[in-house]
Amino acid sequence: MERLPGFRDFYPEPLPANEAWSCDLRQHIFARWRETARRYGFREYDGPPLEPLELYTNKSGAEIVSQLFNFQDKGGREVSLRPEMTPTVARMVATAERAYKKPVRWFSIPQLYRYEKQQKGRLREHFQLNCDLFGETDPAADAEVLALLVDSLRCLGLTAEDFVIRLSSRQAWQRFFEARGGDPARAYEFYQIIDKIERERDEVTAEKLRAVGIELADVQAFIAAGEPTPELAAVLANLAARGLRDFARVDYGVIRGLAYYTGIVFEAFDRKGEFRAIAGGGRYDNLVKLVSGGKVDLSALGFGMGDVVLAELLKARGLVPSFSGTVEIVVLVEEESLRDESIGIVQRLREDGRAVEFALVPTKGDKQFRRALELGARLTVRLQQSPAGVVAAIKSLADRSQREVALGDVVAACRP
Repeated sequence: MERLPGFRDFYPEPLPANEAWSCDLRQHIFARWRETARRYGFREYDGPPLEPLELYTNKSGAEIVSQLFNFQDKGGREVSLRPEMTPTVARMVATAERAYKKPVRWFSIPQLYRYEKQQKGRLREHFQLNCDLFGETDPAADAEVLALLVDSLRCLGLTAEDFVIRLSSRQAWQRFFEARGGDPARAYEFYQIIDKIERERDEVTAEKLRAVGIELADVQAFIAAGEPTPELAAVLANLAARGLRDFARVDYGVIRGLAYYTGIVFEAFDRKGEFRAIAGGGRYDNLVKLVSGGKVDLSALGFGMGDVVLAELLKARGLVPSFSGTVEIVVLVEEESLRDESIGIVQRLREDGRAVEFALVPTKGDKQFRRALELGARLTVRLQQSPAGVVAAIKSLADRSQREVALGDVVAACRP
């Protein structure tokens, strides 16, 4: 029986094959993400993996259904596994915003699902850091979220030489479109064309642009000029004050394909251009109002960063740490007459916070010792008889030094 296409098994280290996904690396990434988000005052939330289908079709239209794992549940409801977290958090904030002081700073690390063709850096499921800020319209909020994105990558060892955040503005593109007589009803169609401009041949893009009354040369000139809007200039100045200016640049080649973005948008890419976007996000000031049916009108912005591309980037840059075993201590039971006392020591060590393993059944001493070495344990503890009674022999596996202590001193002697 094999796993479904586009889904992953996560194994503990050492991995059984080069292409296997590491659960230790996943937890390493999650831990750094959580630590960084909390430093910025963001609180963790979560939502259901199954949502009403209309939460996504109301926002993106019926065409999104082809990309979803959707079905009718046993109650006859049209539902979908969540393909993204933003609609869920918008729904949650709209429901409970009165209970929280503004601005609201939330983050989550959900598993998301999309039924689409597998390709490098994109599977049918992935985990994603989502960070969102609600209730502040000033560009300072955009800079705060961008700084969080930068630090969420820096905490994993990446530097300004490894990645850059490309900043753009939906408002700038909207003004560009309107200034050239674009039909407002076709603005989103225009955004979709710009979103794919780097992946399409120029002649294909030119034809699509002519259909909405825009010339490719004008678009290319606008991107090349890269003149920051006042909002973008304010964000860049804010990042400069933090010492993070080298991590961002204005690039109107980015526009973000999702319909709900309303202001500054951005994507993070590796500098060498070897991978898909690492992260992306922007301002979506109308989504809470849309999801709440007009009952709550709250500005919002945020970003999402998936684990698939990020893990591949960390591997390519040699930034995956060596994951040693989690067992600190192995208690060797070489004398079966001392098994009960040994088990008691195991329990006391575990209650003190140590990770401990021991042979569950009678096993030769040399085999138990080899097991300790294989696990990368720091210490072994072996109970033995002495003229004064039972004592514990504690051995350091780093230098093979050994000392004997009384049973009552074992826990303290085994602390790092």
